[in-house]
Amino acid sequence: MTFTESIKLCFSKYADFDGRAKRPEYWWFFLFCFLLGVATGIVSEVLNIIATLAISLPCYAAGARRLHDTNRSGWWQLLWIIPIIGWIVVIMFLAEEGESTDNRFGAVPTDALE
Repeated sequence: MTFTESIKLCFSKYADFDGRAKRPEYWWFFLFCFLLGVATGIVSEVLNIIATLAISLPCYAAGARRLHDTNRSGWWQLLWIIPIIGWIVVIMFLAEEGESTDNRFGAVPTDALE
């Protein structure tokens, strides 16, 4: 999956918290969100707030789908609230290889964009 394919897929699943997402889908979209935040922060604080609000829901949805791929609930994202330790745990969960078989969150993702 490429950078642009990931962005298209994540925005097409804007508020879809069901299913699973492979590592490239999540991490390319994470990079896009980070770069968008940096770019809009340089331009204007108000623009940065608007952009952050606009991409928050798809970021949480992609994170939930990524955690589903590792057979974890999307609620594990709440660990972002806990400084340092929580961040490390969530990043480790998100970076893990997904299950190669179907799990309780659905079938192994095979997106048409790959």
